[in-house]
Amino acid sequence: MSKENMLKGGEFLVKETLAQDIFTPEEFNEEQRMMAQSCREFTETQVVPQMDQLEKHDRKLLTQLLKEAGQLGLLGISIPEEYEGFGQNFVTSMLTTEEMGKGYSFAVAFAAHTGIGTLPILYYGNDAQKKKYIPKLASGEFIGAYCLTEAEAGSDANSGKSRAVSSADGSHYILNGVKIWITNGGVADLLIVFAKIDDDKNLSAFIVETATKGVTLGPDEEKMGIKGSSTVQIYFEDVVVPAENLLGERNGGFKIALNILNLGRIKLSGATVGAGKAVIGHAIGYANERKQFGTPISTFGAIRQKIAEMNIRNFASESLTYRASQNIDDASAALVAGGMDKGLAAVEAMRQYAIEAGIAKVYGSEVLDFIVDEGVQVYGGMGYSAETPVERAYRDSRINRIFEGTNEINRMVIVGELLKRAMKGELDLLTPAMAVAKELMGIPDFGSTTTDYFEAKKKQITNFKKAILMVAGAAVQTFTDKFAEEQEIMLHLADMIIFTYAAESMLLRIEKQNDNVSNEKAALMKDVADVYFYDAAALIHKHGADAVNAFATSDERQAMLMGMKRFTKADQVNTVAARRRIADKAIAEGKYIF
Repeated sequence: MSKENMLKGGEFLVKETLAQDIFTPEEFNEEQRMMAQSCREFTETQVVPQMDQLEKHDRKLLTQLLKEAGQLGLLGISIPEEYEGFGQNFVTSMLTTEEMGKGYSFAVAFAAHTGIGTLPILYYGNDAQKKKYIPKLASGEFIGAYCLTEAEAGSDANSGKSRAVSSADGSHYILNGVKIWITNGGVADLLIVFAKIDDDKNLSAFIVETATKGVTLGPDEEKMGIKGSSTVQIYFEDVVVPAENLLGERNGGFKIALNILNLGRIKLSGATVGAGKAVIGHAIGYANERKQFGTPISTFGAIRQKIAEMNIRNFASESLTYRASQNIDDASAALVAGGMDKGLAAVEAMRQYAIEAGIAKVYGSEVLDFIVDEGVQVYGGMGYSAETPVERAYRDSRINRIFEGTNEINRMVIVGELLKRAMKGELDLLTPAMAVAKELMGIPDFGSTTTDYFEAKKKQITNFKKAILMVAGAAVQTFTDKFAEEQEIMLHLADMIIFTYAAESMLLRIEKQNDNVSNEKAALMKDVADVYFYDAAALIHKHGADAVNAFATSDERQAMLMGMKRFTKADQVNTVAARRRIADKAIAEGKYIF
């Protein structure tokens, strides 16, 4: 994509995105598909058959699997070749994350190692640190973990109590503290640890080897799900950390933590897409085999509706995940072309698209929760049995709405980051918001109707965005600098934004692929869009009206509610027939069909 066409993070809300400028999953090349196949084969042959043993906290087996993944090159997909990786772009790493996402709780261990356990050093480490540790992490010789959370420092990470005291000669630090909920902690060789140095107000980050004296790994936590990943407390008692193991700048740890969490959020979305595809396949397979009243339950309308909706929502999640991933790749490439270091460019690209990463995390985790719940329901009583794959998927999914910042926190970040960028002048929300407010006061312009499918849908997207701008503009005007305290309104706004971004992402994907796929697939994609837009319009209207009723009164409220109704108007759709067509194809193929 040219630099001129590149939208900044959050600009999707006020500027049109062209279909030609997004990436769709249909565009993966042969090399990328081969890498995905390697991940798929590893997951199917090595991981899934051993999940029962992994869930017994078998640290030896978990270590073995991670090292085998390293030997196959799966841990080094996005590691530069100079550090013995494959040097692939972010979109490729997302595809491999998606495939590994089908590996239940092993996917958590894999993602923690390749993401938050490795990338802080790759992005923030100096040359010596990268040369010393990155090849070992890429090969699986070292397993990585990320130590941020403390008992009294969850969402407020910078309030952690861990301390690193500088030595008199400046040669080392003495680290003390306790970290909790550390993924991979029980099998890790290398830790990224956050602590405050002396009396600093902000965190710093350190590279700590677990073999260091004073590092103690606790027993594995007993969890609701993701039992096959190692989650422990880690204790640091007078641990001597060489000064050269300070990662990045002193006082810069909080910045590292936030930027790495942006990465973790969108990576989690990729994993949920893969997990969703796996569960859809299991549910359809069971529905085709299970008979009641002498016929497969996949012939029943109630089951077919579930199968269709699972496909529809996963399609939306997949579409927005790869759209945002390509944005990150494009921004990173542009920054490198401008002379920025590759690691810093990757970090800055993640920061630029923090809004989209938050959307992907929230939407992907909630879509997967819907899919696994419906998967259990398709299985019926058998779905409650630990013998079925959907039972494990159900348990494992729940953590995703808590991981990488709770979905509530992420919703606040989505809205808060948009407004912060507007205040800084990085994003012009005021001009379009004022235009919408003016439009409300005028005679409604219903415009000319169009018979072009994509133009009609784009008009709906434009109206969804007007609904968001109307509510956001009026709420900020009402509450001014106190708006951040109105969390319920922010939650409503966030959902309006999320549904709009999902709808636009799927539409752009369908438009781009309309002439490249079979007529049958193009028609099914349009069925997906028709159902999703119809439902999204109602959801956006509900969240918008709830937000308006929370602060507007009298004539202003009436005008805004009328505007909300106008902006969320949707064509009538026979959703039953559309879902039946989607379900027919999925049932025939026995899997997710896109």
